[in-house]
Amino acid sequence: MRRFEDKVVIVTGAAAGIGAAAAARFVEEGARVVLAGRTEGSLKERADALGAGDRARIRVADVSKPDDIAGLIDFTVGEYGAIDVLVNNAGSGMLGRVTTVDPAVWHHVIATDLDSIFYACRFAIPHLVKTGGSVINIASVCGVAGDYGFHAYNAAKAGVINLTRSIALDHARDGIRVNAVSPGLIVTPATSQSSPEALAKWHAAIPMRRPGQVEEVSGLIAFLASADASYITGQNFIVDGGMLAHTGQVNLLETYGM
Repeated sequence: MRRFEDKVVIVTGAAAGIGAAAAARFVEEGARVVLAGRTEGSLKERADALGAGDRARIRVADVSKPDDIAGLIDFTVGEYGAIDVLVNNAGSGMLGRVTTVDPAVWHHVIATDLDSIFYACRFAIPHLVKTGGSVINIASVCGVAGDYGFHAYNAAKAGVINLTRSIALDHARDGIRVNAVSPGLIVTPATSQSSPEALAKWHAAIPMRRPGQVEEVSGLIAFLASADASYITGQNFIVDGGMLAHTGQVNLLETYGM
């Protein structure tokens, strides 16, 4: 299946995790992809692994900096002449209480996770209008429900979800579709830093009793970017193994041996 033959796709945070899987999926389906991230070596390694030749380019960009985002958009148009799909995946988070977290950390997380999407859409939409393009913003289940200790991350991801709706409404008439994807626990380099004990507790809270794989997210991203999703816009898709479907009450089936 090559739904993106000769389409041009930007993926931020593309060196690892969900971003890397998304870049690989788009290349597999025929796209020309610009992989963006903060570390040139990691991006080059990822692009080389794709084996896509001139269908993969890299661009070093810190999405917390608007000038870097503008440069990414200009670079992509300069290399490939258009933009068909924008995947805003890059993000960061920091654990701490609101009474102790450094305000500079708060502002950095908001800039990276939320402001970056505002600027990326602002700079990319004039090009997406020409192609009838699609934007996929990576939010989080933490933007749907509260979470301990990740105040800036939670606030930013909640903002991403509603910003997605707003941009979708503003530009539906332009033929641009904008959707969000909210992953739960996914196996990535970031989640691998958690202790086995913490991961075991997390798995127990997931009805499917396992974490998701990056390919289970990248498949949805590709679907939303494709013509198969041509009537879908302004939506937030949760990929969490059923975690947010649960009220939190005890499993009465297990309690009563049913």
